[in-house]
Amino acid sequence: MKNIILVGFMGVGKGTVARALAKESGAYAIDTDDMIESLENRRIKDIFIEDGEAYFRDLEKKTAKWLEKNVSNAIISTGGGFYKVKNLNKIAKVILLDASFEYIYQQILDHPNAKRKLAKRPLFQDIKKAKALYKERIPLYKGVADAVIMIEGKSPEKIAKEILKSHSC
Repeated sequence: MKNIILVGFMGVGKGTVARALAKESGAYAIDTDDMIESLENRRIKDIFIEDGEAYFRDLEKKTAKWLEKNVSNAIISTGGGFYKVKNLNKIAKVILLDASFEYIYQQILDHPNAKRKLAKRPLFQDIKKAKALYKERIPLYKGVADAVIMIEGKSPEKIAKEILKSHSC
C-alpha cells in the first residue's frame, strides 16, 4: 500500500479518519501537526504566537521532506495548510476530505471537547476570516487531490472503507 495523505480544511476530521483508515488497513496513522509539536516541544498554537505562521509553514516543509524520505505504508493526516508543500504527491496518494464550512464548524461545536478543539486551531478564532480562508482553500485542495471524498453525514469508519474500496489504496 502506498502512503495515503489526508488533506482538507481544519476541523474536517482528518485525524479521526486517519485512525479509522489505519485500523481498517493495518497501516500506521501519523499526524503532521503532532510531529511538528514533538519536534518543537510546544503546541501549534504557541508556535503561531511565538514565531508566526511563516515559521510554522517552514516546519511543515521540513516535515514533508522527512516523510518523503522515511515513511511508507502509512496514513498521514495533515494540518489545514499542509497541502502547500511542494512534494505532497511524492509522499502519498492525496485524498481530500471535503465538506461545507457550515458542516465542519457545526461538527466542532457539537464535539464534547468543542472549546479545546476551537482553541487548538489558531486560524479558526475569527469565524469570518476562517470562512474566507475556507473559500480560498477549497479549490486549492482540489487542485492537489488525487481523489475527493465527501464526508458529510458519514462515520469515520464508512469514510475509511470508501477510501479503500473506491481508490484501490
